[in-house]
Amino acid sequence: MANNAPESLRRANRSLTRQLWWFAAGSFAFGFALVPLYSVLCKVTGYGDKKELLRAAATPTAADASRWVRVEFMSTNPTTGEWEFHPAKDFIEVHPGQLYEATFVAKNMIAKPVVAQAVPSIAPSQATQYFRKTECFCFTPQPFAALQTRELKVRFYIDRAMPEDIDRVTLAYAMFDVPQTTVAKLNK
Repeated sequence: MANNAPESLRRANRSLTRQLWWFAAGSFAFGFALVPLYSVLCKVTGYGDKKELLRAAATPTAADASRWVRVEFMSTNPTTGEWEFHPAKDFIEVHPGQLYEATFVAKNMIAKPVVAQAVPSIAPSQATQYFRKTECFCFTPQPFAALQTRELKVRFYIDRAMPEDIDRVTLAYAMFDVPQTTVAKLNK
């Protein structure tokens, strides 16, 4: 009986190890699939479509100097890839209707060229329709040389029509490696 227990334990451990490897492989594949999935979602819904964003992001009319909104910047480093990625400033105070520029710093930490794509998010979700990006590094894949550090710019304004009760907006980006085959498809 004692010999049988260790064998069943080894079988259970092998089964658990296989399941964990499949889970890790699936998570890794999901991380790589996020960028093309985001592009497809943008094309299907029209939300975040690069051409539509550029058209909608006309230069603001006039600033509302009587009102301030705090725009906070955040970044997320993915579990895949080797990146240092962070905003140059944690936040700025802005007047709705006025054009501003923010900088994020990205460094490729590996000794080979890579292409990255930033995926944005805005919180609270009610502010998304009022946050207008006129230029953004997230619009196109970003090529990096081996160990290269770059400043990435985003130009934006907050629409004056944003409700008064929203006085804080967070702009966050996650940076992902993009496979070369995906880069070719995105550039078509």
